[in-house]
Amino acid sequence: MTRLIEILISIAIVFALFVIVGVFLPSSRHLSESVQSNRRLAIAFDLVNNVRRFTDWNPILLHDPAAKIQLSGKDEGVGAKVAYESDVRGVGNGSWEIVESEPGQRIVYAIDTESPGSNKRSVFTFKKVGNRGRNTEITQTYNVEYGFNPIARYAGLYVSTSVGEDIKLGLGRLSNALSGVPNIDYSQLPVEYKSPVPSLGQRPAETLLTVGAVVPIDRDKIRGQMNSNLEWIRKVIASNGLESAGPVRIITNEQGSQNYSFDVAVPVKKAGAGEKIEGINVGGTPVKVAYNDASKVVATTFTGDMGNLQRLRDAMRAWSLTHGYATVDRPYEIWNAGIDAGFTEKGEFTIQWAVK
Repeated sequence: MTRLIEILISIAIVFALFVIVGVFLPSSRHLSESVQSNRRLAIAFDLVNNVRRFTDWNPILLHDPAAKIQLSGKDEGVGAKVAYESDVRGVGNGSWEIVESEPGQRIVYAIDTESPGSNKRSVFTFKKVGNRGRNTEITQTYNVEYGFNPIARYAGLYVSTSVGEDIKLGLGRLSNALSGVPNIDYSQLPVEYKSPVPSLGQRPAETLLTVGAVVPIDRDKIRGQMNSNLEWIRKVIASNGLESAGPVRIITNEQGSQNYSFDVAVPVKKAGAGEKIEGINVGGTPVKVAYNDASKVVATTFTGDMGNLQRLRDAMRAWSLTHGYATVDRPYEIWNAGIDAGFTEKGEFTIQWAVK
């Protein structure tokens, strides 16, 4: 009996020491790590602010490639949420939700995990650094509160080696993800080109008549070839009883330093036919028939000379990647004012690129 009492007293002492030490441990933890990227601030901010790119930088799938990921709410900004489920110990179930978003400055994620602690927050801040502010410093912090729970406070001793390592890993992956985005600050398009920031739209299914060409980089030769190809298309439209369903468009295949490869295209329609028009006779001409399925597109508009279009295409691709969309097929411009006007400051373009 005496032996049992001694054991119970020992256990009580150990428990009391455990509680006392736990009371004096920190009731909260704060971690902070930074990384620099040579990408513009707008690109870095938008990629983190959009949950469609979440798994490209957050290491959850590295710990468990089979984890189930579910997006809800909006794609970006306050209310965008990522929930995950995993059978892997240390990952478990949880969620990250954007609860604050200050454009170009700060993003706050509220975190819900099975690990001890409450009011978990991860805050991303962005600062221009380097020559003329061309680079971006991204700082990620993590805060968690343990209250008066001694067990949770003990768990806080390991936060720097668990969450801390994940922050370092995540920032490294974020830097790699940013490196794949064209370094075009599309947020400045309204200032530099009087063009709206790219946005997502919908393109209907359509039938196109196209003629391809590869032309040396010479404006007069390019314009002459475009007009010549358009005439072939007009002949096929007339001979098949078709109608134009929109302005002429130029589809870029490749624009190099020596040559420009492109297709001249016109969408067409026919009374009584659907979007896909069968049986078009193009015999004896270089015209081809192409079909586009309905698709999401990233788009912007521009008024001015066609020499600026390549820069705008790159900007649209950058916007697409930061917002979680992959560009597919080829970019194209709808020449709303016609071909000849497009080679002057009176050109009017709608620039589009299909995405998925």
